[in-house]
Amino acid sequence: MTELTPFQRDIKNHWNVTYNQNGYPHVQQGWVLHPERQKEFDPFILMAEDWFKRGTFSDHPHRGFQTITYVVDGRLEHIDNHGGHSILEAGDVQYMNAGWAARHAEEAVDDDLIHTLQLWLNLPKSLKTTKTSYQNIYVEDAPVVSFDKGRIRVYSGEIAGVKGPMESVVPITMAEISFSAGGFYTHVLPENHNAFLYVLSGELEFGQSKTALRKTNAATLTCNENGTGSSELIIKANTRSKVLIYSGVPIKEEVVAYGPFVMNSMEEIQQAFRDYHDGKFGQPAV
Repeated sequence: MTELTPFQRDIKNHWNVTYNQNGYPHVQQGWVLHPERQKEFDPFILMAEDWFKRGTFSDHPHRGFQTITYVVDGRLEHIDNHGGHSILEAGDVQYMNAGWAARHAEEAVDDDLIHTLQLWLNLPKSLKTTKTSYQNIYVEDAPVVSFDKGRIRVYSGEIAGVKGPMESVVPITMAEISFSAGGFYTHVLPENHNAFLYVLSGELEFGQSKTALRKTNAATLTCNENGTGSSELIIKANTRSKVLIYSGVPIKEEVVAYGPFVMNSMEEIQQAFRDYHDGKFGQPAV
């Protein structure tokens, strides 16, 4: 019996992230995934890269989506109005299902300048009123698989024979892959997942096109949305490098993102604001 050759992924679109210098306390911000292109990124809404001091993201609400916050550097203090409190450091990830009514704060610790990547992951209409939950994935708890001249750390999904600890309401994959110069790796993903990557350091070549991408470059990948098997992305490191790769199944629903809420219509957005001002999100996160 002949085995089917896995779908070969390649770079679909790529771009360099540009940054706004915002001043104090939100020092610098850039869009890795710009919200105006959310249909292209489905099920992902946006990804923001931020450098900030304490006082930037104090108490605020969310509804209708999930967040995945990766700490690049510094210490991030999480506080929520359900009594949750934690400190995350470089390599740690926090997953939040905002569901019906999240209210939390994300602050730099003391005088740290915190550097984060926050991804917004949509929820289907049927799950937008689910219970709010938070999960910390500390760097030492995410399994690591080594390969020649590199290693892959798995935060979410089943990759390289291990399963990441993230318990996302909408299943996704998330992996951090580190290379020494000359490293080579074939990353395997479900072929029907929409996927993107962000280069954290160095220079790498991706796919059969051998597209070279460098630090602060982002890219979407080709996919086979009707496929049921696996797919492969060939990666070669030209220098010492690190890349994050995310993937998820497109939801294919109408999306209205406005302020801190992501719903299916403007009427639902307006209701979210009314509920927040009426106190239905609970007490402030302090």
